[in-house]
Amino acid sequence: MPREHIHFVTGRLAERSLRSVVEGLSQQAGFEYSVSVMGITVAALMTPQWIARRLQLPPGVTRVMIPGYCRGDLQPLESLAGGAVVQRGPKDLRELPEYFGQPRPADYGAYDIEILAEINHAPRLPLAEIIDQADQLRRDGADIIDLGCNPGETWSGVADCVRALRDAGHRVSIDSLNPAEIEPAARAGAELVLSVNASNRHHAAAWGCEVVAVPDEPAGMKGLDATIEFLAAAGVPFRIDPVLEPIGFGFAESLGRYLEARRRWPETEMLMGIGNLTELTDADSAAINVLLLGFCQELGIRSVLTTQVINWARTAVRECDLARRLVHHAVTQRTLPKHLDERLVLLRDGKLLRHGAEALARLAAEVKDKNYRIFAEDGRLHLISAGLHLMGDDPFDLLKQLEARGPKNLDTSHAFYLGYEMAKAVTALTLGKNYRQDEALDWGFLTRPETPHRGSG
Repeated sequence: MPREHIHFVTGRLAERSLRSVVEGLSQQAGFEYSVSVMGITVAALMTPQWIARRLQLPPGVTRVMIPGYCRGDLQPLESLAGGAVVQRGPKDLRELPEYFGQPRPADYGAYDIEILAEINHAPRLPLAEIIDQADQLRRDGADIIDLGCNPGETWSGVADCVRALRDAGHRVSIDSLNPAEIEPAARAGAELVLSVNASNRHHAAAWGCEVVAVPDEPAGMKGLDATIEFLAAAGVPFRIDPVLEPIGFGFAESLGRYLEARRRWPETEMLMGIGNLTELTDADSAAINVLLLGFCQELGIRSVLTTQVINWARTAVRECDLARRLVHHAVTQRTLPKHLDERLVLLRDGKLLRHGAEALARLAAEVKDKNYRIFAEDGRLHLISAGLHLMGDDPFDLLKQLEARGPKNLDTSHAFYLGYEMAKAVTALTLGKNYRQDEALDWGFLTRPETPHRGSG
């Protein structure tokens, strides 16, 4: 079978780097290649229409790859290609090896852990706000909306709230030990009660819904056996939650209780409330959620209750939705949860890409236009333009150097653009992230796209 022939299109400045990357890559990935160097310095300024008017393809090409920055309709190039596939590659040519690597498995994304998302202090909120929160939680990945009640109070409007949520298409659970709240919520359509122990289990058979069995006291298993026996004898469907404790208050021992519960009740459904760790630990919640859902996946705990009250856990539902897919694939496919889905890599990037000092020096020597280019790597900022290559680790120093070259180098629009871009570059250096001029820093699923302003500086 003939090997694939990929034709790469680039500009003059990127030619040498592209050929260097593609030469080794073609041998590893097993394809033939050719390169067209267009009569333009910066490849990002090309459009498919512009390329189509100037491109001549060699015979035998099966795929044409243009830079990811090239915006516009690909149709003019597709007409020229005569059946060859035309596609945009990555925006950064240093990502070509990864681009030609193993894609995410086609079956990736399956999961079997259910997310219960709690609306805290629901009795204190207007009904419209509860519905709005529930709708957003569902969009983030929640399967069940959990209504968090206030201990010591009885919510007279609980039935109306449950009915309104059900009418809006939500599945609902109620988080209360108070039978006076639970009973009307269950009659209105709540399908799960959190929680049941010795204090209220005698009412459970009348509710007609599933319940979560918990110990009588959080720090231990006291009363859990008796509650489970009572519910089983009464024919009440139930899940078990031995209760996760915060760090410093029995966290390790509480994990052991989940292991013990699974050993003793190997076929019984279980739930873990994870807010005691994510809400009560001074750390971003994403990685904590991955670890806890990984524990649940391995142990067969098929539902988690999460909250997103404190600011560092404000995206906990979305994190759990991504985490449950990652850990499901890792456990079911017996593979590491690595290089599968980087949407939960928020603070740092998975891999730092470098041009290298030699390539940056060559770029500074070759560039002929006055547009500014900013690079951040190896702890330094680089500001490059025609006849200019400034280096340093402080944007203010670089701007002072630029200002010293004359007012024409630093008018208001230039100053604003460079200040904004160099602030992003310093952030990337500080955290170990990749910086690409005119692009948003990659914050995983939290990334906010930016409108390109290339040429503004």
